[in-house]
Amino acid sequence: MEDCVFCSIIKGEIPTDILYQDGDFIVIKDINPMAKIHLLAIPKVHFPLLSMQTEEGVQVVSRIIHKISELAEQLGLKNGYRLMINQGEDAGQTVAHLHIHILGGENLDARWIN
Repeated sequence: MEDCVFCSIIKGEIPTDILYQDGDFIVIKDINPMAKIHLLAIPKVHFPLLSMQTEEGVQVVSRIIHKISELAEQLGLKNGYRLMINQGEDAGQTVAHLHIHILGGENLDARWIN
């Protein structure tokens, strides 16, 4: 998608430290962390919202969630983590490319919704 910062990162047009990558998605550090560990899992296929997914998008999101559980310890999340997907402006979505926030590295029970 033109003018999408995440698409530009995926294409290598904007340099960033990719912590994990496969054919479906990348994991990077969030530039405005809200927790000790705040990562983003970004699908390589562009769609802004869950409601705009194709069947391929549904499969990709499912694989991402499964893979995050496999990568948790490697990413420093051995004591637990929180996944968040913001949907739309009112939810705080600032980039119109679906992405999953991965938060951890500290006790999060007093933040957001438990």
